[in-house]
Amino acid sequence: QVQLVESGGGLVQAGESLRLSCTASRQSASGQPLFLNNMAWFRQAPGKERTFVAAARRDDGITFYSDSVKGRFTISRDNAILTVYLQMNDLKPGDTAVYYCAAGTKANIYYGPAYDYWGQGTQVTVSS
Repeated sequence: QVQLVESGGGLVQAGESLRLSCTASRQSASGQPLFLNNMAWFRQAPGKERTFVAAARRDDGITFYSDSVKGRFTISRDNAILTVYLQMNDLKPGDTAVYYCAAGTKANIYYGPAYDYWGQGTQVTVSS
C-alpha cells in the first residue's frame, strides 16, 4: 500500500510563508521501490472543487504551476527520500484551503484523476 503523508499546514497572516512537505512510503506492495514520476499539490477551499496548484516531474525536472500561485509558490522534490515540498510565500486569504499531495505516473499533470495516490490533506488558513 502506498501512503502519502503531508505536514506543514497552519494558520498564518497575509504576507507570511509556509512550507508543506509530503513523503511517500518507500515500497509498493510488491516490494519494489517506488517510482513516482509526477508529484503534485492540489487544494480545495470550502464549498469549492479541488484544483491544481503545482507539480514536479522526476524524469526531466520540469515544474508546473497554476496562474494563481506562479511567482509566489515553489515546488521541489528530494527523490532520495521520496518527498515533495511546497514553499508558499506572500500568502493571501484566497490561498486558504486544504492542501493535498498527489503522486502518479500518467501524463496529464494538471488533472486530478490522473494521479494514483493521495495524501490525507493539511489545512492552510491565511488571515487578513
